[in-house]
Amino acid sequence: MITKEQTLTKEQIISDSKEFSLFSWSAQASVNPIAIERAEGVYLYDYDGNKIIDFSSGLMSVNIGHGDQRVTDAVVEQMQKVSFVTPSCTTEVRAKLSRKLAEICPGDLNKAFYTLCGTSSIDNAIKLARLYTGRHKIIGRYRAFHGGSIGGMTVGGDPRKLANDSQQMPNAVHLDDPYYFFGMKDLDDATKLSLSLEYVERVIHLEGKTNIAAFIFEGESGSSGCLHYPKGYLKGVKALCEKYGILFVADEVMSGFGRTGQWFGFQNHDIIPDMVCMAKGLTASYLPLGCLMVSDKIAEKYENTPMMIGLTYNGHPVALAAALAVINIYESDNLIANTRKMGAYLESRIEAMRSQHPSMGTFRNTGLLGCLDILKSRKTGELIAPYNAAGDDLKVTNQIAAKVRELGLYTFVRWGYIFIAPPLCVTESEIEEGLAIIGEALKIADAALID
Repeated sequence: MITKEQTLTKEQIISDSKEFSLFSWSAQASVNPIAIERAEGVYLYDYDGNKIIDFSSGLMSVNIGHGDQRVTDAVVEQMQKVSFVTPSCTTEVRAKLSRKLAEICPGDLNKAFYTLCGTSSIDNAIKLARLYTGRHKIIGRYRAFHGGSIGGMTVGGDPRKLANDSQQMPNAVHLDDPYYFFGMKDLDDATKLSLSLEYVERVIHLEGKTNIAAFIFEGESGSSGCLHYPKGYLKGVKALCEKYGILFVADEVMSGFGRTGQWFGFQNHDIIPDMVCMAKGLTASYLPLGCLMVSDKIAEKYENTPMMIGLTYNGHPVALAAALAVINIYESDNLIANTRKMGAYLESRIEAMRSQHPSMGTFRNTGLLGCLDILKSRKTGELIAPYNAAGDDLKVTNQIAAKVRELGLYTFVRWGYIFIAPPLCVTESEIEEGLAIIGEALKIADAALID
């Protein structure tokens, strides 16, 4: 028996974690976790004393950096006051955070419904859209990820959903992305936008314009490869939603809270959604918390009519205290301005690396939400591994991922992509440190180029 006072070795931590817990999105036998002892700023520290630079902010979520004691202090103070009240009660921190969120959200997005995480924000957005409109269909994108719940997986199109397709939620419709149909690579930008929006409107009519409750779009694309919307696309989709009485729901779970150089990704597209799904950067992942921000127009319907959604931990005061502290840090430390500055620096340094690494493809970045294509062929633009690759197709990708880890950098290497999304407090020297490691790993891809 292990007592609470006993300190475990690194080997015990890993073996007991694997034996007595399940790891997500993985074959359990192949799981090889890093045992982290502590974390500070942009760095993780393992039990062997190794310093690992976190170039993905955990899951693109630890936006303020690790180990900020201002958040710890706020959480401890709240725990000492009140650790939990039922959703029918309220607290000072609920009042303060709700007002703060209304201040930073544009337009009439003034009502906060608190959830547990990103995917529960998505699920409640789906429920509320259907309740509010009386319609049933939800439209999402094939190359989008909206979380691991049945509702979130169904409206997204990430390949992780495929094993769960038999359980999927009914009445979800998917759009192809505005990059891959009608031979778009050969068309000018205006024609691309026109054809893209014609396609969206055609789907609305084919699915029944009075059947569609909501569109769900990421404010900026994340785990699908940071795919950028054509200029004007989201604005055009929002106009179609208004034309047909459809709600526009922005998934800002990953792109929100400064990650794209604005409070929210949708602000880069000059639109205001009807609902905004939040999590991750809301607390910088210091505690689990999500939020569904709702417009006054929607909230007004429930002034005298019960809103039939709810959770036990709706408005959990300790999680709210973490969120309020984190938002204050974004402001006091000027992290959103730093994101824009460091994002521009990152882009310039990536461009400078190209002369040394012929395998480098497109770098899609907004603020500090970036993804670098790794090429197999410069002539055709083919990636080192295709979308949803498996088995031998991932041979080089896995070698690159192993080299990155070996050299002390934590980030996601997925299919033909390397994700680059460090905490928003990152400095130029820390960007240089991370890119130096990525440069070493890219030598593997350089050697594997076929032309």
